[in-house]
Parts: sequence; structure tokens; C-alpha cells
Amino acid sequence: MGSCFAQTIGQKMVDHKFDCLVNPFGTIFNPSSLVKLLEAALFQDQFDEAEILERDGLYFHYTSHSDLVADSKEKLIQKLLAQRNLCKEYLEKGTHLILTLGTAWVYELVESGETVANCHKQPAAKFTKRLLSLEEMKTKLWSLFDNFSRVYSDLKIILTVSPVRHTKDGIPENQLSKSLLRVLCHELEIRNSRITYFPAYEILIDELRDYRFYKPDLIHPSAEAENYIWEKWQASNFSEETQQKTSQIHKINQELAHRPLNPKSEAHRRFLNNLSQKLERLNGEFDFSNEMTTIQKQLDI
Repeated sequence: MGSCFAQTIGQKMVDHKFDCLVNPFGTIFNPSSLVKLLEAALFQDQFDEAEILERDGLYFHYTSHSDLVADSKEKLIQKLLAQRNLCKEYLEKGTHLILTLGTAWVYELVESGETVANCHKQPAAKFTKRLLSLEEMKTKLWSLFDNFSRVYSDLKIILTVSPVRHTKDGIPENQLSKSLLRVLCHELEIRNSRITYFPAYEILIDELRDYRFYKPDLIHPSAEAENYIWEKWQASNFSEETQQKTSQIHKINQELAHRPLNPKSEAHRRFLNNLSQKLERLNGEFDFSNEMTTIQKQLDI
């Protein structure tokens, strides 16, 4: 869960057949909103209808990203509760909680003082912007992790600071925010042996160190940078056996993405039959049922 970098790495894990739940409430940038959502999952909290807003005939909630949208308040609450329950289900059976912290800057509703996860394109006058202090972030996250340790005693926690640059806050402000988040992760890590830190931010800033590793917006890491960090992630967190399996699945994914010059050629049919046999061998360990169905449809043409 967390910033759009969590989405990137999480999707890579899903693509390599890890059983992961990725950003059930959409992209969440600040630690305060992450804590609120995870506490909602843990304690089965309700979602305050006062934090629902309507825009262009659609309804959004200030605690979640605009990915969660509905055409009525009732449907939106149902969606949020479904995601809350799914999040709890994964916390109960999962081995790791991976949080990517994007920014320490938050927007708070003027009327209530509540921190929002997303402003949903509402007028700036509705919000005040401020920088979370190190102490308040540490208190909130430590309280959350302490509660988790009582309920999910085997759950391990991996923290990262997102390498995505929040330049809209300003360059100095972005650096200040990232610095606070890095210190936060360090202080949490040294307090609990079940918490570890993965240096995604440092890999991009200090190892790659070049704007060619960013997308044209100069904010998000390029595909090359994402793949580089993914390789580092595997080396840091996966066993040798798991790395071998992810490499095998990566090759399968490349073959699945192949687009033939002539889909009806005999050569392509041989390719599909060979790929189908590989998937059948792996399907006992990993779920390739959708991919096998897709290949069979191509063979039936």
C-alpha cells in the first residue's frame, strides 16, 4: 500500500504470481491516511458519510483515491467496505505488509480538520496544507504496528520511501518531506526487529543519479529504473529458489506478450502449443488458468 511506486512494484509481484493485494483504496501518498485505512481494516471501522463528496454526478470519499468512485453514496460506501474487508482478509493470511511512503505533506479539511488522502479536484479554499511532524507520524505508525503485533503476530513489515518526486510541493519542500520520511522509517526499524527498510528512494537518487532514469515528466521513474529497482528488490527480499521461479515466470510472461506476424501460421501454432505445455507444468504451483484459456482460444481460431 502507498504511493504510485507501491502500485508499480506490487503489480510486478502480481505479474510474477505472488498472492498480493495492491493498493485496495487506490494510491495513498501520506502516512496519516495509510494509518487511518489500515486501522479501519483492523478494527472494522465504518466510513464517515460526512467525508463523501459529489462531483459531476459521481461520488468520492476523502479517505480514498478517486479510483474508488460510484454513482451513489450507498454504492460508494459498499465499495469502501468491500475493500476494507478484503484488506483485513489479506492482513489475516498475509506474511508481509509493504508500505511505500510518498510525502509528509498533507491537506486537511478546513471544516473538520480531517486529513484527506485525495482532494478530488475540490477548490483549494476547502483545505489547509501542512507538513506532518516526525513525532506525530512516528506515534501514529508505532501505534498501528503495535496493534498489528497483537493481532497478526507473524506479520513482517517492509517500509520504503517512494522515489517519485513530489515537485508540485516545490523542490526544497520535496526534499524536506523525503528526509522526514527516511528518518521516520529508520526510527521505526530500530525499534522493532519485524520492521525492515528497502532503499528504493536511495537506489534511484544515489545509484542511478540521472534524469534519463525518469519519465518525461521528470517526476516518475522510467521503466528502466523500475526494472532496476525490481531486480534489487528481488535480491534483497527473495530466496534463491524464489528468484529462480520469478525468472522462469518472467520468461513465460515475455512469451505471452509475443505478437506474431501471422497468428494463423503453423509456426505460431507450434509456439502456442509449446507455451501451453510450459503453463501446464507450472499450473500446479501457480495459477495460469486465465493464460491457458487465452492460448486455447487462439488455437481454436
